[in-house]
Amino acid sequence: MKVGIMSMQRIANYGSFLQAYALKKMLEEYGCEVQFVDYHVGEPVITGNIDNRNKIIRKLEKGVETLCYQAPFSHKLAFIRYKKSFGRKYLPILGITDKMNYNPVLDCLVIGSDEVFNCTQRNRNVGYSTELFGKNNRAGKLITYAASFGNTTLKKLDMYEKKDEIGNLLKKFDSISVRDANSGKIVENLTGRDSVYHFDPVLIYDYFHCCDKIPKLHTLEKYLVLYAYSGRISAEEANWISAYADRKGLKVYSIGGVQKCADRFLNISPFEVLAYIQNAEEVITDTFHGTIFSVIAKKRFAVLIRKSRDDSYGNEEKLGDLLKRLGLEAQTAERIGQAKAILGKAIDYNRVDEIIKTERRRSREYLQKIMEI
Repeated sequence: MKVGIMSMQRIANYGSFLQAYALKKMLEEYGCEVQFVDYHVGEPVITGNIDNRNKIIRKLEKGVETLCYQAPFSHKLAFIRYKKSFGRKYLPILGITDKMNYNPVLDCLVIGSDEVFNCTQRNRNVGYSTELFGKNNRAGKLITYAASFGNTTLKKLDMYEKKDEIGNLLKKFDSISVRDANSGKIVENLTGRDSVYHFDPVLIYDYFHCCDKIPKLHTLEKYLVLYAYSGRISAEEANWISAYADRKGLKVYSIGGVQKCADRFLNISPFEVLAYIQNAEEVITDTFHGTIFSVIAKKRFAVLIRKSRDDSYGNEEKLGDLLKRLGLEAQTAERIGQAKAILGKAIDYNRVDEIIKTERRRSREYLQKIMEI
């Protein structure tokens, strides 16, 4: 089959890359010829205080914003280089070129994973695109895999008058797979159909046994990985992490963003990210994929929970749902001081592995059934 994946594959983000790579590899196991499909970025639904400056100016301002963070200057420069070179270095691994691939003729289009349905946001790099809901596709079959609405809720869809349009588009899918309860609730409400739940591809694709691109690390020092985006770790949290790591004789390695408390910022490949997390003593994160990386590497980890307020970023819904499905609710910290007790307790990864084993079988059965029809 000629299969397309429409995801967040062009975003300079380790989680976006690794979930896209994992889904591609799984589909190729069924003999599919896989390509990534692009969508046209529309205007964001949320127009209040929207940034109307052009893309080049926004990128320059992002660079200036990075230089203003409380972090070592060398880390800031390394972070800017990481963002600037990400696409050139890693997108070719996915078979993605500078040429956009819009609306190809396919046997099947798979939309997902990642927050492909998160349409009520200000981000102009994503905007509001009905193509992410299958519009104008030229595929014989249209499905999703572990798609997510992210912070978009039924209330927001109603507020921005998108319920009917999105509901009508969702009804045209042959099969809908979601990764969280909020997304399932929206699909069921708008279509009257049950959706199926599947884990993110990074949990399903068994990276540490199936991927030969993950290097073996031999570091001279012990370290804690702080996996969080720039600007989301407060000064209070950074000070606590620094003091905690110092007491334990650990260095702090930051991945994904620059941090005040970091001894090193790692500008590394997506596969090296998994290697560094596997080699870490502990992990502190406030991200969805940082949590997943910690789980598949079987590390002691703590997840900082951020509550959503109005249109601001929040991770409570998606991380709470993920950890509940894994039976790891105890890893959440609403305050940084709680991380000490969390990190001090061992995790029963035998029990977690059984859950993941079951979900891997379910996911592969879903994809195999779709690809065989």
